[in-house]
Amino acid sequence: QVRLVESGGGLVQPGVSLRLSCAASGSFLRTNLMAWYRQVPGKERELVARIVWGGASDYADSVKGRFTISSDNAKNTVYLQMNDLKPDNTGVYYCYARLLNTEYTYDDYWGQGTQVTVSS
Repeated sequence: QVRLVESGGGLVQPGVSLRLSCAASGSFLRTNLMAWYRQVPGKERELVARIVWGGASDYADSVKGRFTISSDNAKNTVYLQMNDLKPDNTGVYYCYARLLNTEYTYDDYWGQGTQVTVSS
């Protein structure tokens, strides 16, 4: 059974930084793509940043220059460094992973979500 375990959320003031972590564990061969999504009440989940196995990444326009996604493939872990946080960054952040399984096909997984609240 595969699990994604997130950590690092919290309540912070505007302008400060947070780092989210998401570790994948269980039976799989390797990660293919890992990403962070954000969701606020009444709206669809939206992509914040994603990174593929080779290291290429992309970001939502609203976070470019402030957020950095990185991964440690040996630990099957993805990080989201969030700098200069703004109230609009508030939401539940979900980790997503596409994993290569032992049958050499891909499976998609979601973490349980971690709350990030940016407020003065």
